[in-house]
Amino acid sequence: MAAIVLLAEAVGIVLINWFFGHAVHQQHMSLGGVDSDTMSTTTYVMGGVFGFYLGLCGVILLFAGVRDRAPGRFGRIVLITCAVTHGVLGALTVGLVGWVAFAFTMVVLALVVLVLLMYAPRLPAEPADAPSGEGTPPEPAAA
Repeated sequence: MAAIVLLAEAVGIVLINWFFGHAVHQQHMSLGGVDSDTMSTTTYVMGGVFGFYLGLCGVILLFAGVRDRAPGRFGRIVLITCAVTHGVLGALTVGLVGWVAFAFTMVVLALVVLVLLMYAPRLPAEPADAPSGEGTPPEPAAA
């Protein structure tokens, strides 16, 4: 589920940035002295890079789900950065876009964190017959 949501979000980000880049290119206006061609190219590149990043996160989640194994070290790092990114985006979108966008980013954040916690490395259990150290009397001091 999380992989599908992230892959759909990657496609959505690419399409939104393509639309914004096209709109800026058609206006032929400058913002703070920056040429419209530069702004549209930057928007295209940013959409592609961010879409690739979200797609990579989605593919990592897809492989983790299909293999039913935790992602490797690189995959966990990428997923942690994805969770942090969605947390920051959620904080920004609540004021700039609205509560619906905030809710969406928080759902994606929750899905990524859920996958990270589901596949968390488990510590080996102690044998039941081994003394745990609690409740045992102290050893007598040697004289």
